[in-house]
Amino acid sequence: MGVIKVTPDTASLISACDMFDDMKYPLHSAVKDKDSSRELYVRVSSRRRRLAPPPPAPPARSLSRCAPHGTSLFKKMSKKRKYDESYVNFGFTFVTERDGTQKPQCFLCGKVLANGSMKPAKLSEHLKTVHPGNVCDSIDDFRTKKARFEKAGTLPKLGFTPTQKPCLEASYKVAYRIAQQKKPHTIAETLVKPCALDIVELVCGKNERKKVEAVPLSNDVIHSRIVEMSSNVLKQVIEELNASPFPFSMQLDESTDVSQCSQLLVFVRYVKHDTRSIKEEFLFCDSLLETTKASDVFEMIKKFFIAQNVDWKTKLGSICTDGAPAMLGNTSGFAALIKKECPHVIITHCVLHRHALASRTMPTFLKEVMSTCVKIINFIRARALNHRLFKKLCQEMGSEHEVLLYYTEVRWLSRGQVLKRLFELREEVLLFLKNKENSLYEYLEREDFVEGLAYLADIFTHLNEINLSLQGFAVTIVDASERLKGFLGKLPLWKRRVESGYFSPESLEKETWVRSPFLIDIDSISDEDLIKDDLIDMRSKEVLKAEFQAKDLGDFWGSLSQAYPLLVKRAMSILIPFATTYLCEAGFSIMMSIKTKSRNRLNVADDMRLALSKTVPQINVLIEAKQQHPSH
Repeated sequence: MGVIKVTPDTASLISACDMFDDMKYPLHSAVKDKDSSRELYVRVSSRRRRLAPPPPAPPARSLSRCAPHGTSLFKKMSKKRKYDESYVNFGFTFVTERDGTQKPQCFLCGKVLANGSMKPAKLSEHLKTVHPGNVCDSIDDFRTKKARFEKAGTLPKLGFTPTQKPCLEASYKVAYRIAQQKKPHTIAETLVKPCALDIVELVCGKNERKKVEAVPLSNDVIHSRIVEMSSNVLKQVIEELNASPFPFSMQLDESTDVSQCSQLLVFVRYVKHDTRSIKEEFLFCDSLLETTKASDVFEMIKKFFIAQNVDWKTKLGSICTDGAPAMLGNTSGFAALIKKECPHVIITHCVLHRHALASRTMPTFLKEVMSTCVKIINFIRARALNHRLFKKLCQEMGSEHEVLLYYTEVRWLSRGQVLKRLFELREEVLLFLKNKENSLYEYLEREDFVEGLAYLADIFTHLNEINLSLQGFAVTIVDASERLKGFLGKLPLWKRRVESGYFSPESLEKETWVRSPFLIDIDSISDEDLIKDDLIDMRSKEVLKAEFQAKDLGDFWGSLSQAYPLLVKRAMSILIPFATTYLCEAGFSIMMSIKTKSRNRLNVADDMRLALSKTVPQINVLIEAKQQHPSH
């Protein structure tokens, strides 16, 4: 082998490279770097003569100047491997980078290897170590798995969900979560996206960060996404209402938000056409701009149904209100206006409101006990110094509780808890009032006052329990009736007050077969009642007895709509009507979370729908009609 020694002068190096390029012999090069001097040794075939060294040259320069900026001569000369179809035998396809480099991609696990691993030996090693169970698979099996993998798209190869418009779909899903959590729309741009970028960059790398940066999450984008998804959810609910085989029930209530604007909330309960199950759903929320009279509420609901093409005069079966005077008027009340348009509609009034109003009716002595208790609590709890001193006193005495609870008139469940805590801490309160020389301590020394306090604490605790049992989702008139009956059995004192209300025993006694169709006395049903024949036939089937035990009450009756249509129609007329306006009350609480003082100009209708609706928006339908525009 002959050796040519060339100094790293640029002109000499280029001339030497041109000369050897003309010789068309393979070059094998190596570089030695010793301090400031560099030598390039080029070995060629021994058949060639030894070239004489070039004449003296200027001081040595870096070899990197011969290569493009930022790359070395040897990196430029490195070979890029290409994919071969035979690599399917090892479970590999390939992905192409932006610079055209091909990288092997395992279609069994989705892992992307470096271009240097595009060798049969390394690909086979991956198959044996990571997927030993697939080593014996045939070529046809590998081709089938490759086809399935490629059909799923290219994004799974990079660890992303397969979708045609990932940035667009991601913005919809982020907006949906923001609406469900009742958060401001700006949180996506100010918090969610920066956090996502930091996480992706640290966990996945800077290249993946660029993909997340393309997701549009500005305030306007989030708002438009919420509006579109809200419209989609409303469209689905309206379609289900129109397709429902039974009349639907509606509950409504009105309240004032933080901007002193009156908001009307409406919920519906209906039977789904496909599953025959009972579903509760948020219908709409709108502002009453001027007055809040019954006629205003009626016109708003009427216009909504007309705009949505709902035949409400025939589809509406019952309405539940809060029992306010505007709802109960015989001539101009909301119930009267509805009856004029739909005489068949059943009007019910929230049992929770009636229950809360009834609990305020007390004898004069008990009213005095209640007002005195409130004064005692406010003296200790409303003053910061007294509150701290009383807490320290309770700690020193080893009391079970250390603080009194605030009493709030507007909260239905506050009385029982407040009075119970005061009764349990009555000795500590007596001692504290004496030390403060407050004349209220004299009441706690009176036996009749303590007896009245104990009675109120007990009775309001029981009232709280029954009130809580009447709250929640999917509470029917049958459920409310049973719980009230049980409460009446324990407390005969309230029997007369409940009987005078809407849920009288004689009005629901004849409908107990809905709750217990296999246990009631069949003779209790009149022979003239057409459902008696169907009920006798149904009770004779053991299969239906098993289904009754396994299914929800509404689902059970819905599954019999084909076999016993008359019986099911009667049952649904009892199960579908609302017993309370709990959904509206819960909706107002959510509205206060969404429309805060800092967001008092927000139109909450769309945010409320996504936060309260059980129906999920069809995001795939929405993105089909849109073009993806990445964020810049």
